[in-house]
Parts: sequence; C-alpha cells; structure tokens
Amino acid sequence: MSRFTPREIVLELDKYIVGQKNAKRSVAIALRNRWRRQQIPEDLRDEIAPKNIIMIGPTGVGKTEIARRLAKLAQSPFLKIEASKFTEVGYVGRDVESMIRDLTEIGVSMVKTEEKDVVQSKARMIAEERTLDLLLPPLRKDKKDSHSEDSLELIEEHSSEQSNTREKLRSLLREGKLNDRIVSLETTVSSVPVVEVFSATGLEEMDINFKDMFTNMFPKKTKKRNLKVSEAVEIITQEEANRLIDMDKVVHLAKQKVEQMGIVFLDELDKVASRGGASSHGPDISREGVQRDILPIIEGTTVTTKYGSVKTDHILFIGAGAFNVAKPSDLIPELQGRFPIRVELDPLGKDDFVRILTEPQNALTKQYIELMKTEEVALTFKDEAIAEIARLAAEVNEKTESIGARRLHTIMEKLLEEISFDAPDLAGDKDIVIDAKCVGEKLQDLIKDEDLSRYIL
Repeated sequence: MSRFTPREIVLELDKYIVGQKNAKRSVAIALRNRWRRQQIPEDLRDEIAPKNIIMIGPTGVGKTEIARRLAKLAQSPFLKIEASKFTEVGYVGRDVESMIRDLTEIGVSMVKTEEKDVVQSKARMIAEERTLDLLLPPLRKDKKDSHSEDSLELIEEHSSEQSNTREKLRSLLREGKLNDRIVSLETTVSSVPVVEVFSATGLEEMDINFKDMFTNMFPKKTKKRNLKVSEAVEIITQEEANRLIDMDKVVHLAKQKVEQMGIVFLDELDKVASRGGASSHGPDISREGVQRDILPIIEGTTVTTKYGSVKTDHILFIGAGAFNVAKPSDLIPELQGRFPIRVELDPLGKDDFVRILTEPQNALTKQYIELMKTEEVALTFKDEAIAEIARLAAEVNEKTESIGARRLHTIMEKLLEEISFDAPDLAGDKDIVIDAKCVGEKLQDLIKDEDLSRYIL
C-alpha cells in the first residue's frame, strides 16, 4: 500500500468504475489510513480505530465494485456478504460471527497461495525428480549378490548408463516432448466419511470440527492412476508445494493480515434496519437483534475460528444499501456511531451508461468484441449504437424498477443473442457492425411494450 496515494487509488478505481467521485475519495482515504496506521508507534497504533463507511445508493451504481476493486488494490482479505443472511441468536439462520470465520478462511487461502509461489521452484524440481523415477525406476542392489564383486561392477556400469539415460530424459521432459507419455502415479485419496450436521445457530463450526477429527482418525489411502506426464508433474508439484509449506507460519501470517488489513463489505445493511422507526414488533425484532449481534463485531471483539482467536478491532467494515424505505438513522444509535463516514452514490443516467459502455478497461463492448474474436468474428460498435443502447437502458430503468448499470448487461445480451448463437456458423464475411438502426430493429418493440420489457429487459 505504500505505493498508492489516495489520488492514485482514485485513478486506479477510475479504470473500472464510472463517476462516484465522493465514494472513491472516501474509500481511498480509508485505505491509505490503514497504511498510515502501520507507520505509527505501536503504543498509539492500537488506539486508532478504522473509519468504517456506509455507502448509500440504488442498486447497480457501483457500490460492490468499488469495494471489490479496493480489496484487490490493497491485496487484503476481502469478504462480501449480505447482512440479510444473518439472524438474531435463537433464530434459524447464519451467526454473525461466521463472517469473521469466512474472512479468516480467505486470509489463510491468500497467504497459502503466496507461500506456494515462494516454494514453487523447489517443488517443481522435486516433482521433476519423482517423475523421472516413474519414467526410469532406479536400480536396486540384490541382497543375495551384495558380496559379489562382479555383481557390484555390473551394477556400477548399469548405474552409469542409467545416469546418462536419466539426463537425456530430463532434457526431453523440460522440452515437453514426454508430456503425452502415460505413467502410473500413486495419489492420496481422502478417506474421511461425509458427515452432514444440522446444527443450531452458533454451532456452525461443528461440521468443520467433525471433519478435522475424522481426518486424524482415518488413515490416508492411496490410489494408482494412469496419467499423462504433464498431468503427473502438476499433481506432484502441488503435493510437494503443500508439503513444503509451513502451515503454522501461514496461519500466523493470515491472522495478522485479517486483523490488520481485513475488509468486510456488508451489503443490504438497510434490510436489517427497522423500517421508518416502526415499533418493534414482528420481523423488526429480529432485525434489531441482528444489528445488536453485529455491533460487538464492528466495535471490536474476539471471534473463535478453527485457526484460533481473531480480533476484529481493526477490520474495516464497509456497509452498503439502497436505504429507500429505511434510512441510516433507523439503525440502532450504537451501530450508527460505528459508521462515521457516509457517502451517497449518484444514480446513473444515459451519459453515465455511454461512458460505462466504452471507458472502463472491462467495458461491456470490449468484452463482447473479444468474445466474438474467439469465433473469428470482427464485431464493431458505432458511437450512435452505443448512444442508443444507453438511451434505451435509461428509458427502461425509468419505466420499470431501476437496476442501474446492470440493465446494460440485459440489453446487450438481448441485442447480441442472435449473433452469439450464429457466430460459429458464419461463412465468408465475418465483419459485423452494430449501428443505431440495428439496435432499434432488435429492441424497439420490446421497449414499446412495457409489459414485455418488464419481463425480458
């Protein structure tokens, strides 16, 4: 993170997300503050709490995408989860602490991948030797002839010949000339029986503990498989990499990474708010209960995971929701206080859709052009076509439920459905130009028929 200033973070987010300047600035500052905190003396460092953020805006305006891109920039453990999945303790549903367990799993997976990259070259060398052993089994001295000088000389002669042959095989293996040869490889097969546990809320770790227990009780089984050399090398490399990794070190680093750099994106936060300050009855009781269960996680507590205890004091929480019916002020006061930064995202219109279709590195038009290239079809979008697609998307959003930029996915898929279907069978001229007339012919009838567009677009 020392490489990115807040301005640079915003520029990186601009490559994929159109508009939403205020939201980008807020998350950029929050991310930079995480790096700043690491530079502060340790006695003061623990006193600096993360500035959690609530993003307020309709669906499809970029809330989730901002959080996801932010996590990639920070290379931090990142978890996106819907707050509506949780229920108050005592009700059937997910326990709020499960979000920290899931985040820890992601952290362990991230660090394990990083450690695998470190030992990959060594694992590859060991895999090469084991593969050569499969192709050319080493000579074994016969115990009966162990005192015979003639037999020892013969073995040494064969050993020298085998060494030369092994080096030739090594060269062929590295050149890929042995990739299609079949070898017999013993692989480890899991012998743990499948156990499904129907547990009450708060006992979600029970199935994991059962699995760990059975893994230790039942011996590992091996199975012989006939594989191509290329496949065998990959399997052996993964086995050796896993063997070379120090899991105690992985878990220690992962817990540190989760506690200091973890990001939890709590979507649909408005769904657990009491609607419009209504009196607590019916489902609102459970909603407020979920908020009270989430509160200690955000305030800072210790959650027990299968990798040990994880502190949540410095995990960054980003809440998001449309807040159409409920408002942030409908959250319980204690929870409101834990989200000091509030950012309102702008709804998207026609001009935004034009930019979304063309500017980002992963723009929809670029995606479809590359997809059609695989079928040797040259797809071209004229500016007038892009403007018409954007206009139609904005129009449908106004007439029906607004789903923001996600409407573009639906319209583009409907527009290019026939081309995508026929692309492999197109003969001769494979240059296809999408203009405004083409867009009108394909979609105008659907747009005019409001009942039909409600179901199709």
